[in-house]
Amino acid sequence: MGSPKKKETADPVAAAAADVSSTAEALRARLLKTSSDNEVDKYFRALVKLEGSDLHMKVGQPPIIRIHGTLKPLNREPIGAEEMIDLLLPMLDDRTRKIFHDTGGADFAYVVDVDGESWRFRVNMLQQLGRLGLVARRVNNFIPDFEGLHLPPVIETLCHHDQGMVLLAGVTGSGKSTTIASMLNYINRHYVKHILTLEDPIEFVFRDEKCLINQREVGMDVVDFSIGMKHAVREDPDIILVGEMRDEETFMTAIHAAETGHLVFGTIHASTGPSTIGRILDLFPEEMHSAIRSAMAMNMKAIVAQKLLPSIKEGVGRVPTAEIMTFNPTVRKLVLEEQDHKLGDAIRIGAEEGMQDFTMSLKHLVDIELIDRPTAFQVAPNRDALKMALKGINVSQPGIL
Repeated sequence: MGSPKKKETADPVAAAAADVSSTAEALRARLLKTSSDNEVDKYFRALVKLEGSDLHMKVGQPPIIRIHGTLKPLNREPIGAEEMIDLLLPMLDDRTRKIFHDTGGADFAYVVDVDGESWRFRVNMLQQLGRLGLVARRVNNFIPDFEGLHLPPVIETLCHHDQGMVLLAGVTGSGKSTTIASMLNYINRHYVKHILTLEDPIEFVFRDEKCLINQREVGMDVVDFSIGMKHAVREDPDIILVGEMRDEETFMTAIHAAETGHLVFGTIHASTGPSTIGRILDLFPEEMHSAIRSAMAMNMKAIVAQKLLPSIKEGVGRVPTAEIMTFNPTVRKLVLEEQDHKLGDAIRIGAEEGMQDFTMSLKHLVDIELIDRPTAFQVAPNRDALKMALKGINVSQPGIL
């Protein structure tokens, strides 16, 4: 009588690999899935075809699209309250529906198919006066390079740091996310590193070139920013993107990552490079300010403040005017000594090192005919300084420091 036949067992390595592959495909499908059955999608398609940047939907108004900075209504009747509910609620999944119910608003990424191409949008659904509304930002599928974004050459040099922190400052819609995406894409093409992003929501989806890139979305991949940042330093990244420096814990975790050998990119709501210092300090109690100043002086590599302006050049929609403050010995000394009021002079004196203030940036954009003079004077922080700069008068005063 023969011995009993052994039961065949599946190769555990192959099974595990198949399971990982299946999970990865499921995650990618969820990230890139389209919602072409939703009625609201036609307005997102209109946004893409009209090359607008933002879609606004408010009860009592037709859908409104921002094109090159100007709000323009679509040609249809105003949206009623009941129609708005029918249009917007199907966009929410179980997670975002609960967030909206609990907080009165929800941020999420949304993907729509336009002529066979998937377009991503950063969406904020909101309530105002008890009625449903929406604001959506179109995210470019193509990540432009520095030249395509009309950014100054010094932006490229900031990508070569091995560790430290680089902050992009500006109001909502000032192009911060696009600039950071361009910087990460540059690193992706030139270095072999691990890039980890923590975003709310994910905007640009990167494809690995030389770098290994992991993108985590708050709410979908990790419960919140603070936990995501605690995880991040244990996930062997070389470079970390933090979507926004919004509270004390996020900044402390990010600056700690910079101190321990990581290159950290982040955004912050501030209007200028020097005012960013005060904005960060406002996150902390006064007794911690000295320690935070020391941490910034030792670890910050640069603060780039941006504003987007309408261009007069054919084929160019909007261009950034940028103030760039790199942390050279002078800037570090002024930050440590609480002499923030002198940082503007330090930026102007540091022009040979690639620094520039908004006056210098606006002059350059006028000189190369990307913007007109009225636009430059409208946003200039110091109109007299810009007037002198356009006349060729150097306003830097080395002796002031």
